[in-house]
Amino acid sequence: MCGIAGFFSRRPVNPAVPQAMLDELRRRGPDDASRLLLDAALNPAGDDAIHNAMLHARLAIIDPRPVANQPMASDDGQVWICYNGEVYDWEAGKAELEAGGAVFRTHADTEFILRGYQAWGIEGLLARLRGMFAFAILDSRSGKVHLARDRMGEKPLLYSLLDGNFAYGSLVRAVLPFLPAEQRGFSAEAIDAYLAHRYIPSPATVFSHIQRLENGYRLEFDLNTRQLTKQRYWQPKAESGDWLPELDRAVAMRTVADRPLGVLLSGGIDSTVIASRLATQQLTQFSSFTAAFPGSGMDESGDAADSAQRMGLPNVRVEMPENLAADFDRIVADLDQPFADPSSFPTWYLAREVTRHVKVVLVGDGGDEMLAGYKRMGKHLRTRWRQNIRLPLPIKPQLDSKRGKLATELAMDWENAYSLRFSGFTPGQRSFLQGGRKLEKLCHWRAPDDIGPEPKDGAPGLHQLLELDFANYLPDYILQKSDLCTMAHGLEGRAPLLDHRFYQRLLATSAAERYTKPAKLIFRRAIHPALPADFFQRKKRGFNPPLSGWLQTSLAPRFDGLGARLAAATEGQLDAAAVDAFAQAYRDGAGHLAEQMLQLLILDQSLAQLRQLRLTLR
Repeated sequence: MCGIAGFFSRRPVNPAVPQAMLDELRRRGPDDASRLLLDAALNPAGDDAIHNAMLHARLAIIDPRPVANQPMASDDGQVWICYNGEVYDWEAGKAELEAGGAVFRTHADTEFILRGYQAWGIEGLLARLRGMFAFAILDSRSGKVHLARDRMGEKPLLYSLLDGNFAYGSLVRAVLPFLPAEQRGFSAEAIDAYLAHRYIPSPATVFSHIQRLENGYRLEFDLNTRQLTKQRYWQPKAESGDWLPELDRAVAMRTVADRPLGVLLSGGIDSTVIASRLATQQLTQFSSFTAAFPGSGMDESGDAADSAQRMGLPNVRVEMPENLAADFDRIVADLDQPFADPSSFPTWYLAREVTRHVKVVLVGDGGDEMLAGYKRMGKHLRTRWRQNIRLPLPIKPQLDSKRGKLATELAMDWENAYSLRFSGFTPGQRSFLQGGRKLEKLCHWRAPDDIGPEPKDGAPGLHQLLELDFANYLPDYILQKSDLCTMAHGLEGRAPLLDHRFYQRLLATSAAERYTKPAKLIFRRAIHPALPADFFQRKKRGFNPPLSGWLQTSLAPRFDGLGARLAAATEGQLDAAAVDAFAQAYRDGAGHLAEQMLQLLILDQSLAQLRQLRLTLR
């Protein structure tokens, strides 16, 4: 698990640029930082002839010896890899390569990917990879650079192509130093997308000239033609067989590490399933870690501690702070670009404490998206009768989210209206905050990808909603938060439920098994027998922080001058008077606007940081 970056430039690059890119990655990889600097002919470069670079900040989990550091070269020095992630269960592939004459110098998955590419090519390699990854491979023999992101989107990959100059990185902030100063402008469409969804859906980012590679896609950059091509490399398919042994394999292979490992455990189903499978396989030496919100009705730490005790797992309770004033700026910076999931804050604090005990944790991400666990899905399915019927109703600027909900939904087609079930600001609020301007898009989600066959007995329309979540909410919201908050502290998170082989086993089950009420009853087979009989009837409480208290104390000083700051940062896109009116409405008692208020405060701080960064990088 690491941070990666690099560039392939037509022009010589100031040596301060690769150093600035690497500096942005250091929190992701605290154990080593290395650079490969090359000239135009792909030979080692001095400071006055840098055209190409591969940069790596390492969090050493497997084979922490220096020999496994990156960038890593092939034996003949013709192929180089820069890689972030963990690939599992590759021993059979290694044996195949060794039978063909390969001699491994390390026991790191990095070397397996490198040698696998040499033997099988990029498509053959990707077909054999099981796990999470984002990598760049430079092949000087073909004059190609290959980049890929894992199937589910656990690991991030950002890139930029300007006038034949290509750069990539794990963070927006790691790509930004390569861009010319005049090409570092914010995207107005991306800012509106952030207002709409609390995050910026792929492939956009907050910068007009930086893109985010979608999950399950790969890139190929031709060093001769300077052309970039993109294609999807994975199509899920149902795989017959019992899913429970496949889940056990997915869990067990993710416990392989040369650094201490634990598991994040809440009172919910998904993380409890992971902990249950550990206990069932007698892997009870691993500690569990639970976030606690003292005095809050959302606190699940008691349930989690009880579950851990029943399963024989040690449990560490981590109390969330009541005051985040000292950490707010750092957390926003670690979120890389505007990103407003309130649970990012407790996730960040939990990761900060957990990394003092272990360097790898198993997490429960993915269950809701696979098994239709969100209540919003059922609510939206009740309106499917209208399908694509739309009414030409105007979107009126309005401050309050409670007004005009039905009219807004009817102005959108049924599929895009699903975004309103989980949104930041409504279209009317977005128009209000932007001075009453007409919106170019009501929804910024990207079109869904195929997620496998639709079960014949499924609820009509449910498959559409799951495809939307797989393309947008899961990779760009849930997994982006998990990656950024853990890696900010040099902590690796592994998600067994996102194992693609396990997922393809689930695809072979019937809809009656997969989509139940209450949700996820299919997991009854996976839950430890010592847990209470009413476990699946417990109310889903989420992972919500004491937001109102933070806004009234820690964050209250940030309200003053908010409108003017956001108007300046967005070059007038956001209207100062409208922003201040919104803030005043919240202060006057409109408590239902709390999450949206946090969203504006995060935007303010994130844009301020990014403006400063783009101005100081020359």
